[in-house]
Amino acid sequence: MNTTMLDLLLSILILTGATFTLIGSLGLVRLRDFYSRLHAPTKATTLGVGSLLIASAVYFSHQDDGLSLHEVLVTLFLFITAPVSAHLMAKAALHLRLTSRAELPDDRLLDGANCTDERRAREE
Repeated sequence: MNTTMLDLLLSILILTGATFTLIGSLGLVRLRDFYSRLHAPTKATTLGVGSLLIASAVYFSHQDDGLSLHEVLVTLFLFITAPVSAHLMAKAALHLRLTSRAELPDDRLLDGANCTDERRAREE
């Protein structure tokens, strides 16, 4: 692979990873309740760290002329464990009856009312 193309690919992966990690970190600080704070790091930061690890794997695979398995295994482990741990933390919070600060939807929507009829009524 051309070194200019490799540098461009690595730069894009690193900038993407840094951006997603920053967004996830800001979400952790700025969001108000546990459930919202749980969402930001598990989604954005997982993508950010995954992009950084993929950039590292590409770089070291190019340097050593072989596949860098360390970063690939860490990336797979991250993508498998992050959603599972977030799910278990959310279940624990629900079990402890931790309340959310977000407003609940209307009871008619929770009871399975026809959402399209209400959406049409609002648009008219």
